[in-house]
Amino acid sequence: MRWITMTVAMAMVLVWGVTTGVQARPTKRLDPGTQQCRVLDQGSLDWESEPWGMGGIKFRELCQSCHASGNDKGLVFIQRESRTSEGWNRVFANSSVKCARDGSWDSLSQEDRLLVNDYLYRNGSWTYNPNDADSCG
Repeated sequence: MRWITMTVAMAMVLVWGVTTGVQARPTKRLDPGTQQCRVLDQGSLDWESEPWGMGGIKFRELCQSCHASGNDKGLVFIQRESRTSEGWNRVFANSSVKCARDGSWDSLSQEDRLLVNDYLYRNGSWTYNPNDADSCG
């Protein structure tokens, strides 16, 4: 009985996703801080690609340099999948993480923050779709 319930629930989620147009890799995001629509499908948001990949490069340089796995600073390990897309938007809009509150973000320009947020939003948890050519490699 439990297996049937789980199967029905998963089928409902899949149907909801298809009928509501949920997509794996978002192509736009509304930045809550600037109330600006950011277009995310104008190229790859991977680590090294220019100019859209600057968010990935900035994330690696500015965030993962301190939040790496096993870091000696005692900071929580983070990666792009640590939060959902909307979760990353909340982090940047509310400046709710310790790094933002302690002044570590003060050296980042507004554009750097937007680029990192774009990258994390597009590549956050629940955005990977193995059947999407953009997601598979």
